Amino acid sequence: QVQLVESGGGLVQAGGSLRLSCAASRSIFSLNVMGWYRQAPGKQRELVAHITNSGNINYADFVKGRVTISRDNAKNTVLMQMNSLKAGDTAVYYCHAVEAGTGRRGKYEYDYWGQGTQVTVSA
Repeated sequence: QVQLVESGGGLVQAGGSLRLSCAASRSIFSLNVMGWYRQAPGKQRELVAHITNSGNINYADFVKGRVTISRDNAKNTVLMQMNSLKAGDTAVYYCHAVEAGTGRRGKYEYDYWGQGTQVTVSA
């Protein structure tokens, strides 16, 4: 088990920046993938960006060029720098992690979610 706690959300004007942080309750070395999803009112949760423990990164098309995700295994933290924010970026942002592997009982895969942090971008 791992608990994920997000911080860094808030209210910002369009064109501004925010840095979201996700702190894990234990080492993230074993977490294969960590990243961020977002969910706006009335919409489905969608992937924003993720990073694997080998450093591979994937960004959603709607944030490419505006978002940078990074992972600090020593600090058990994942950061997401968001620039040039738009009103359409307004959502609750959730930290997510996947832990998968093979144990004595066979393959396993666990999904972990944080409680979310609100990002509001005013036009």
